[in-house]
Amino acid sequence: MFEEASFDTWLKYMDRIILPSIVSTLRMLFFTMLFAFLFGFLLSIVLYISHEQGLKPNKKVYKVLDTIINVVRSFPIIIMIVAISPITRLLIGTTVGEKAAIFPLTLAATPFLAKLFEGAFLQIDQQLIVMARSFGASNLFIVFRIIIKESVPTLVSNMTLSTITYLSATTMAGAVGAGGIGAIALSYGYQSFNNQVLYSAVFILCVLVQIIQNIGNHIYKKLV
Repeated sequence: MFEEASFDTWLKYMDRIILPSIVSTLRMLFFTMLFAFLFGFLLSIVLYISHEQGLKPNKKVYKVLDTIINVVRSFPIIIMIVAISPITRLLIGTTVGEKAAIFPLTLAATPFLAKLFEGAFLQIDQQLIVMARSFGASNLFIVFRIIIKESVPTLVSNMTLSTITYLSATTMAGAVGAGGIGAIALSYGYQSFNNQVLYSAVFILCVLVQIIQNIGNHIYKKLV
């Protein structure tokens, strides 16, 4: 009887609490990575072009951007969420919930992705660039038809790594009102001494990580 009651209780937690939190976490993760990819991609192109090995080196531009990126990257995600909460409230209208979490998560993920993408661009064989320039190719052509095209498998690998990293970040954001699996694990699990909820959340996060990694590996193998 005890085991049946315990299982029934777990099903209720799963239906009413855990499943909605999974959906909430996936929404936060999707929009965070979408915006971070767009902004990080654009930023990485500017970083690459202005890099000393880039198409149009500019030490001042690169130094300013690199410094800003390193400053933003130095903030732990929970500290960043709290530190920029006035800005979040101004832009989003609240500091609680999914929408309020997406802004600081995107702000944290953008420089992280930008540096990863920049590194991928810098790994491209310089001989390809020299050859393209010898045929009169413009910088725009070189960036989009050579640099980015040759970097796609590495970019996919970097996106997979980043998505897993910021899946963890969404759970940490749950500690400061973002909702999702992190909030459920803390409030309904750890703080309420409910091991069913706590370990169910941990298990679900492990499954999500494996799914993301497998999808990333599959796409990478298709591109290589």
